Amino acid sequence: MDKKMKIYIGIVVVIVIVLIGILSVKIFHKSEKVENVGLKENEEMREEPQPEEPKNDIKIFKGKDRPIAFMIDNNVNAQPHSNLNKAYLIYEIIVEGGETRLMALFKGVDTSKEDVTVGPIRSARHYFIDYALENDAIYAHLGQSPKAEEYVQNFNVADINGQIYDTGKARSSNSLYWREKSKKAPHNAYTSINSIMQICKKKNYTTTSTKKSLLNYVAKEVTFEETAQVANRVNIPYGTSHHVQYVYNSETGRYTRYSKGKKQTDEATGEDITTKNIIVSFIKNVTLEDKEDKGRQELDNFTNANGYYITNGKATKIICQKQFVGGQTKYVDLAGNEIEVNDGNTWINICPIDANVTFE
Repeated sequence: MDKKMKIYIGIVVVIVIVLIGILSVKIFHKSEKVENVGLKENEEMREEPQPEEPKNDIKIFKGKDRPIAFMIDNNVNAQPHSNLNKAYLIYEIIVEGGETRLMALFKGVDTSKEDVTVGPIRSARHYFIDYALENDAIYAHLGQSPKAEEYVQNFNVADINGQIYDTGKARSSNSLYWREKSKKAPHNAYTSINSIMQICKKKNYTTTSTKKSLLNYVAKEVTFEETAQVANRVNIPYGTSHHVQYVYNSETGRYTRYSKGKKQTDEATGEDITTKNIIVSFIKNVTLEDKEDKGRQELDNFTNANGYYITNGKATKIICQKQFVGGQTKYVDLAGNEIEVNDGNTWINICPIDANVTFE
């Protein structure tokens, strides 16, 4: 074999080797790709579904609308009240003469189709202002005690005193506060959510708020152990002239409210007044000496007060902790943990420290 032939054969051999190498690399890469795809598919098949993040489904407290707190007359001549079932939170506290007054807080109520009337409205007391502040609420009332006036001046209250706007007459198209003929003065003053919003606009009050809710609402249903205190009936005596009772309805999971021995109904809708949650707080009250000397009360609310959280026919003991004016009350169990509260409206009954609250 001559030299040229050897060179030719050598070149052919090299080309064949190169081609075989290229082919092998392609086959290897294709095989690896198929294998990787198979592994990926198998991994995806083996992946367990990840649990969804819990959603914030709280309905009773949402959005950035600033709460509005209305001072409500609770004298027997003022009952029935208007639209209390639309309030998300209501305080009941002792006042002079052994009576109580209410403070009803509304948030995010739709008034685009129909305004929401609230009342009867009565005068301010300073400790109610403190509870309005802890909710960053606009405070609507009609008149005020001397100490309430001090609080308005000293604590930057978004205050609306209806005395300025009260017509003393029946409601008209431009009334902001008015009188209802079905009741006698001073138990017949009313206003509405849209009226308060108009006044806020004139006063340049902020109508949005980012303050967190006072209560630790949870979307799951809060229940207690079988051994917990049965609370199908809750009896709260504020004094000799005023008793409150709540009666549990296991079908609806709500409590119907009774005042002065009578079931309370809503003046606007005719519905029974009901609530999902009840908080009882035992706080000392004493007679306050002011320049008007009308037996008004002082409340020792900056303390660790004993109390109960009541829901779903059961009651559990709690501690109600408050430290300063406008500071949010913290409701904790006996171990110091903040309690969870069912998503629904709440009545906070702040009663005398020696009130004999009973359960049935």
